[in-house]
Amino acid sequence: MVDERILEIKNYIGGDFIDSPRGDFLGVFEPATGRQFASAPLSDASDVDIAVEAARTAQPSWGALGIRERADWLERIADALEERHEEVASLESRDTGKPISLARSVDATRSVSNFRFFAEMLRSQDQEVFEMADASNFVVNKPVGVGALITPWNLPLYLLSWKIAPAIGMGNSVVCKPSELTPMTADLLMRVFDEIGLPEGVVNLVHGDGIGAGSPLVSHPGVDFVSFTGGTSTGGKVAASAAPSFKKLSLELGGKNSSIVFSDCDMQSAVSGVARAGFLNQGQVCLCGSRILVEGSIYEEFRERFVRHVEQMKVGDPSNEGTELGALISQDHLEKVLGYVELAKEEGGNILTGGSRCSPDGFEGGNWMLPTVIEGVGADSRCATEEIFGPLVTLHSFESEEEALGIANNTRYGLAGSVWTGDLERGRSFSEKMETGMVWVNSWLHRDLRAPFGGVKDSGVGREGGRWSLGFFSEAMNVCVKRD
Repeated sequence: MVDERILEIKNYIGGDFIDSPRGDFLGVFEPATGRQFASAPLSDASDVDIAVEAARTAQPSWGALGIRERADWLERIADALEERHEEVASLESRDTGKPISLARSVDATRSVSNFRFFAEMLRSQDQEVFEMADASNFVVNKPVGVGALITPWNLPLYLLSWKIAPAIGMGNSVVCKPSELTPMTADLLMRVFDEIGLPEGVVNLVHGDGIGAGSPLVSHPGVDFVSFTGGTSTGGKVAASAAPSFKKLSLELGGKNSSIVFSDCDMQSAVSGVARAGFLNQGQVCLCGSRILVEGSIYEEFRERFVRHVEQMKVGDPSNEGTELGALISQDHLEKVLGYVELAKEEGGNILTGGSRCSPDGFEGGNWMLPTVIEGVGADSRCATEEIFGPLVTLHSFESEEEALGIANNTRYGLAGSVWTGDLERGRSFSEKMETGMVWVNSWLHRDLRAPFGGVKDSGVGREGGRWSLGFFSEAMNVCVKRD
């Protein structure tokens, strides 16, 4: 029997769960079924004012704690979140439409590891000292103040925890604004904070859309820094709002990433790895490799094996352990991706597999699409250069490293990529010529949390991860002490 109850979640401000005074709500819908299962406050500038004030009140005492004390708080959060591992995975799968196996292995697991990683990193920090002949320079890392953390719908808790952990670890307080499409695990995280007794006001949460809540938060005079992950067009608006008050800004934006397959690759590994890069989370990951460049001498073999592999991927019930692809986030987004299928036809493309809606049994009202592989569109076509953010990839042939590099670099984006080759030295040297922030050789999304994360060109500003996160979420002060 289907549970028809509508869950009601609230804002979390100053240690309390509260409704927006206006009483307006947003519906939260299951991507797999199209049914509403929850509602969240439709907050406005007045809610943002209250949340920022709570954060500003809390920050001085929180920032005054020793760094090891704050690291201990991160460990407590990780412990409490780990106890809810299955609840996180189930809720994230329901809220986003992704397979439960992915929600367990990535979202639930990584959210815990984010807090543990930054707790350990804080404990291992040594003060930097630069010696001169007659003086010592002591580098002091101080909190920035109050931050706005804005996260997208594709990896809700994964990315929220990635920002909260280093932000509060460095002594800041924050106001979070999750995507209005996927607010549920943000609410769960606030319940974790509440249960363990995190000091009130250190982390605050305001639900709502970009116009009503996001924009007032970014432009608020009481906010000192903004960390935003989302689309490039929205990122431009965030940057414009933050610029007049010189807020510290980190933007992780869109991507149109290439998977480059050389003839000396391990074919089986490349086929499965490139398919994973193209279709993980229904292609709704900013790092996904949606442009597949294959050396001409192996193009036909790769195409045949790749299409066969994609056609064997299981699309269906997100709660089923064997499901590999779930539902897209919304009907609007589904229509956008399907629109690119029609555009590909206009651009001379040939659909090798997929290209249409599908309806798994029992999920006829959901946002479903078959994984799609297209060849024949030009490397400079819209389908090959615009971010689609769905289960659609394009295949392209190349004859030389120079041609492959030219295709890889011919978009406005520069976030990630992967290179598949048996020659590791060539893989590394080729990668270094790519105009992108991250490249994997013979793998994809193989993440070391100490490494920098971010892009170039229209894919973002700044880096997060490891010491880059600690640097962004703090202000470096130099104290020069001259000796007699």
